[in-house]
Amino acid sequence: MKKVIAIDGPAGAGKSTIAKALAEKLGYIYIDTGAMYRTVALLAQEQGVAVDDAAALTDIAGKAEITMRVEGGQNRIILNGRDVTEAIRKPEVGAAASPVSAVPGVREHLVAAQRKLAAHGCVVMDGRDIGTVVLPDADCKIYLTASLDERVQRRYDELCAKGIQTTREGVREDISTRDYRDSHRETSPLKQAEDAVYLDSTGLGIPEVLSRALALAEAE
Repeated sequence: MKKVIAIDGPAGAGKSTIAKALAEKLGYIYIDTGAMYRTVALLAQEQGVAVDDAAALTDIAGKAEITMRVEGGQNRIILNGRDVTEAIRKPEVGAAASPVSAVPGVREHLVAAQRKLAAHGCVVMDGRDIGTVVLPDADCKIYLTASLDERVQRRYDELCAKGIQTTREGVREDISTRDYRDSHRETSPLKQAEDAVYLDSTGLGIPEVLSRALALAEAE
């Protein structure tokens, strides 16, 4: 059966890590929707477009050609033929992605692209509104979260491992701000779908979280 699996949750919950690993286990395609919004944010920064310029951001999203490919077991994000995988993970791009993702026109363009990618099934897609808006008919929906302290530590460790200078206080402020924006935006706010399974990964390692997610996916 060509299933469609949706994983939602707040920043730093481990969605991308688990979604990617789950896709590998099932032999499915992994689609990182957060990376798509980060890519639009990166392009906006490069073009000097403000995050509150809805018209310009919508135009950017409509013209951007964003594709994904797997190289060496890693998802690579390609923007207009250019690999931006590392560039979109910078803290300043992540901070801009939240307000950019709240622009209705941007969401309209990217949601259409995401639905097209999932049309043939065998897909694991993660984000903040996948089970509620993008793929409301997904076969399996998981709401993955963790305590704020744990999410801060995970993101801090991730950035440090990539050689990006930051502080725990800075990461906490960034994640807290994104949590508020994502859950309070008018268009497609972050929330758990009524038929999604709540999975709290606080204190759990990746293998245990993956095992639980896999069991949920295979049970559907």
